[in-house]
Amino acid sequence: MAVQRRQPEAGAEYTEYTPSMRLIIMGAVMLGTLMQMIDSSIVNVAVPTIKGNLGVTLDQVSWVATGYILANVIMLPMTGWMSFRLGRRRYLAGSMALFTAASFFCGTAHTLSMLVFFRIVQGIGGAALVSTAQATMMEIFPPEQLGMVQAIYGVGVIVGPAIGPTLGGWIVDNYNWPWIFYVNLPIGIIATIVTLTFMHDSKYSRAHGGRIDFVGIALLAIGLGSLQTILEKGTREGWFDSQLIIWLTVAAVIGLISFVIWELRIADPVVNLRVLRHRGFAAGTLFGVVLGFGLYGGIFVLPVYLQQVRGYTAMQTGLILMPAALTSAVMMPIVGFLVNRISARLLTAIGVVGAAISMLMFATLTLDTGLAQLLPPLIVRGASMGFLWVPLTLATLISLRGHEIAEGTALFNLSRQLGGSAGIAFLSTFLSHRIDFHSALLSDNVNVYNPAFMQRFLGMKAYFMGAGASAGTAQSQALAAIKGMVSAQAAILSYDDVFLVMGVLFLLSTPLLLMFEKKKASAMRGGPPHVAE
Repeated sequence: MAVQRRQPEAGAEYTEYTPSMRLIIMGAVMLGTLMQMIDSSIVNVAVPTIKGNLGVTLDQVSWVATGYILANVIMLPMTGWMSFRLGRRRYLAGSMALFTAASFFCGTAHTLSMLVFFRIVQGIGGAALVSTAQATMMEIFPPEQLGMVQAIYGVGVIVGPAIGPTLGGWIVDNYNWPWIFYVNLPIGIIATIVTLTFMHDSKYSRAHGGRIDFVGIALLAIGLGSLQTILEKGTREGWFDSQLIIWLTVAAVIGLISFVIWELRIADPVVNLRVLRHRGFAAGTLFGVVLGFGLYGGIFVLPVYLQQVRGYTAMQTGLILMPAALTSAVMMPIVGFLVNRISARLLTAIGVVGAAISMLMFATLTLDTGLAQLLPPLIVRGASMGFLWVPLTLATLISLRGHEIAEGTALFNLSRQLGGSAGIAFLSTFLSHRIDFHSALLSDNVNVYNPAFMQRFLGMKAYFMGAGASAGTAQSQALAAIKGMVSAQAAILSYDDVFLVMGVLFLLSTPLLLMFEKKKASAMRGGPPHVAE
């Protein structure tokens, strides 16, 4: 049998690059993506230190994280338009330079207002480091290599948020909080130089013109900015008990509805919503919300459990979660190899079911659960995220052509980011309510009419008296100890409920898979070398 290679597509952009140039560019954008993804979580570990050094309240210092995410979310859907308007090479390199410069000024900030301002600038630059970078990979590599390329690229997206807290904890413990920003400087400088040296502008950006959609930009900023602020501040503000949240909700609804109507009516929109006409892309964008919910929601819930219930430090928590990140990194290339041979829909289904199983395994946690019992669900979760990322990305974006690739990538990444924000907001509120529910339920059994309680109470009282306490002191100590046991048990039951909900959500999302193409990814846009008799 002879191997017959597919001829390059006429006018395909990947023909403008040599294999070595593609690898160099991929290395640069991977550095940028990893830098951005780590920065999305690394700051959370340093918040207590920053709070003390700058002499501000916890609510004030929270804007260091909120400002970054707000700017990032608002910019994400506009990255395709910015790439066309400025040229992909200039926009991506400029965003890398902006992110790097903002990192330096974040480290040198001596006031909260300066730090928040430059974090917002960081968020503006960081949007392109994920969205435009991913679109670039889709455009400069041949179709038969896209599975492996997206697998390698996905390592940064999946692993970055996981290693951020560990790296941040190590830096804060051994140096000082400004170094969580300074570590970006050499990476950002190298990525910027390589991008400027080796990358070309897309032919679509060279041909793009038209007026600037100022109305669309304003409506997008109002709608998405209000929505993201609701998700960030809702739990702390008591949701709709707060006038701020009510007014933000009104602004978000009016802004987003007006934005959609406006963007669909004008010829040159800042965000091309018409790309959602592709059935597979629309399904993938919805699934991106689920992926973000599971990815960022899981990264939120697990560390909170390990630190608040088990008493681990931030760095210890990061090390415990590392097996899941490493498993994802190992599975990515394997799935990248399989995606050209097995239906992306089937591979995504394996990832969804695996993610659901891992959540249901976590839903059996008890106060006696040790690290040995945590390892299996962590590994299953890591492997599942590996299965989810590559086929979902390709099934979502592979049918897009030309300028739609950058536009679609922007919306896909936005859906993942919003899914993560919604997941964190929902799960934190749900967790709080379930703790109150289980605490009340368990406390009802703490009374003198309950023989089990009285037996435990008298036994503990006798223990404390045997240790030298008076009868009155021993009674208070016994009641305090039982109250602590009730709180701990209520917390464990609540975390079990949270993981159960996450598992059910993954299972409920499976019907979206029916909207994807049955074909293998290679058959949707060109294909790999094929064998002829």
